[in-house]
Amino acid sequence: MDHRSQVREFLTSRRAKISPQQAGLPSYGTRRVPGLRRAEVAQLAGVSVEYYSRLERGDLSGVSDHVLDALARALRLNDEERTHLEDLARTAGPGPRRRRRSAPQQVRPTVQRMLESMTDAPAFVMNGRGDVLATNLLGRALYAPMIDAARGAAPNHARFIFLDPRSQQFWGDWNRAADDTVALLHAQAGRDPYDKALTDLVGELSTRSDDFRARWSRHDVRQHHIGSKPFHHPVVGDLHLSYESLDLAADNLTLVVYGAEPGSDSEDKLRLLASWATTLDTPSGQDDRREPRDRAAGPGGDL
Repeated sequence: MDHRSQVREFLTSRRAKISPQQAGLPSYGTRRVPGLRRAEVAQLAGVSVEYYSRLERGDLSGVSDHVLDALARALRLNDEERTHLEDLARTAGPGPRRRRRSAPQQVRPTVQRMLESMTDAPAFVMNGRGDVLATNLLGRALYAPMIDAARGAAPNHARFIFLDPRSQQFWGDWNRAADDTVALLHAQAGRDPYDKALTDLVGELSTRSDDFRARWSRHDVRQHHIGSKPFHHPVVGDLHLSYESLDLAADNLTLVVYGAEPGSDSEDKLRLLASWATTLDTPSGQDDRREPRDRAAGPGGDL
C-alpha cells in the first residue's frame, strides 16, 4: 500500500498489456518483458524517457492534466483506469505521509430510515473498503451468511470472499465476485492511500489468501453502478438479481439496492426470503431459522 509502489505497479501493469502492434509501433528484437517499453510509452505520450521513467518510479507530484491525458491515451486506459490515475496523481506528494487512522463511519438516521422503508428489495450501505455498515431487513436476510461470518463485527465483502469457505457457495460466480472486490479495493486505494484500515485489510488478506494476493498484483480497477449478480442462498437457493449503486456524496458511502426481474423465479424466491426475514428478529429475541415454506405452512398446512 506504499503510494509510490501503487503508482509504479499500476503504470507497469498497464503498459505490459499493450503490444507494439496494438500501439502502431514497429517491434524490433527480442523483448524481455511483454508489452511496451518505457521509451515507447514516452514516445506515444510525447514526453521524454527520463520524465516518464520518473513517473513510473512512482513520482506523480506536480504532473499536469495535459500529461495525464497523454498517458491515458498512450496506455489506452478506460474511464475507470483514467480516474484511478487521476486519483493517484491527486494524492501524490513531495514526501512520505503518515497513515491516517480511519474514523468510525456511521450511517445517518435519515439514511437508515430510507433503508428500512425499502421493504421489497434487499438494500445496504457500504464504504469504500467493502464494509457493510447498514442494511434493511431483506438485505440482512440476503447477506445472512456474510453477517454470520463477521461474528458481530461489520461484515466485509473481501474478508468473506477470501477467508470464509462459505463464500464459494454463496456467490454464484465466485471468481467474478473476487475479481470485482479486489478491483474496487484498488480504486479505493487510489482515492485514499493513507487510510490505515484499508492498508491493514490489504495486508491481512495478502498474508492469508493466495487468491487475493494474485488478484491484487494485477492492479485492475473497477467501479460498478449497475449490473447483475448470481447468488446461492442457503435458505431459498439460486437467485439472479440486478443491482443499482448510488453514491451518498455527503457521507462518502454507497447505497446498493438489489431487485429481481418481474415474474421471474428470482422474484418468487425474494418473496420467500422476505418471509424468512421476518423470523430473524423475533420478539422473544430468538431466531426461527426454519425455511419460509415450513414456517408459512404451519402445522400440517400447505402454502
